[in-house]
Amino acid sequence: MGKVVITIIPIFMLILLGAGVRRLGFMKTEFVAAANRLVFYLAIPALVFRALTKASLRTEFDFLSVVMMVIAVLLVVGLTLVYNYRRKNEDGSLSGTFAQAAIHGNLGYIGLAVAFYYLDEGGFARVSMLVGFLMILQNLIGVVLLQYYCCVGRESRRVRDLLASVLFNPVIMAAVGGIFFNLSRLPMPQVFDRFLLILSGLALPMGLLLIGASISFALLRQWLPQAAVVAFLKLVLLPGVALLLFRIAGVDEQNLIPAIILLAAPTATLTYVMAREMGGHVDLAVASVSLTTILSAFSYALWLGLLHNL
Repeated sequence: MGKVVITIIPIFMLILLGAGVRRLGFMKTEFVAAANRLVFYLAIPALVFRALTKASLRTEFDFLSVVMMVIAVLLVVGLTLVYNYRRKNEDGSLSGTFAQAAIHGNLGYIGLAVAFYYLDEGGFARVSMLVGFLMILQNLIGVVLLQYYCCVGRESRRVRDLLASVLFNPVIMAAVGGIFFNLSRLPMPQVFDRFLLILSGLALPMGLLLIGASISFALLRQWLPQAAVVAFLKLVLLPGVALLLFRIAGVDEQNLIPAIILLAAPTATLTYVMAREMGGHVDLAVASVSLTTILSAFSYALWLGLLHNL
């Protein structure tokens, strides 16, 4: 349990620090936007690429883990569709954003941060391989859900642009590039490896500060009931369903823990961007990101403590 505490508390201290310095005016909107691009397009891809170039793909990739993750996500998507149907909500933007927020996790910033500080080098390599598959899955499902609920009669060009942005996501491209470089068996020049090490060092602390800066307490108070349901689905039900499936399928602990860490990540900030671009409910997206980020400190402690004792 001590390992769980020393992993979770420093991570969320950085998130709280980000929220605090934003309120004090040290992180202006322009800085947050520029820093987010720097982390997303350079630092996190460097971290993922470097981890995969050093991984042993034959021993650290588990296809069954990918299958179980996909099934878990699809089951929770089904529950969100049933929930929306039973509520008979006529606001498509609200329904679409709710369904997306319940399965779209913040893998790049929080999921990778928890994995990096909790797992060993081999475990983080497994996470880096899984993150590409899960990013593609949750982004594609997010686009489909928003298209289904919010984009009837809209131009399809915007949807195509979003799908293209998923396929050319820098983290996904870094994961694919790292796998191919690993399979090529080419030696990594020491100078380039050191460059990647230095650049990737920016990813996690800056990413966590930016997550804290994005939290909105005003919108959280306004949309608390809906965001609370999203938080239950994202932080409790999704990883819980996945854990059950993994145990039934007999997936071993070294592959189970990385997958649960990713699936237990709070709602991604990208849900706000996608809601804004596809006619979703922007305020609910921000509230869901804020609440799940805050509560994930406790849910991660719960899940990691449980997994530690399996």
